[in-house]
Amino acid sequence: MSAWDVLLGAFALMLVAEGLLPLFSPAAWRGVFERAVKMNDGQIRFLGMVSLVCGAFLALLVWG
Repeated sequence: MSAWDVLLGAFALMLVAEGLLPLFSPAAWRGVFERAVKMNDGQIRFLGMVSLVCGAFLALLVWG
């Protein structure tokens, strides 16, 4: 399995996960999106950093 296969598979799973909330609960998704729009840049960067670190840690657990 090449790195591109792994990357494409991970991207596909991300899209599936991202689609679950709007599919099953559009009102909750709208609320999450409205709260996200009200965040300042620092809060968004912090969430991005936490997401990146958690994703890297999980990847190390799975593939490391």
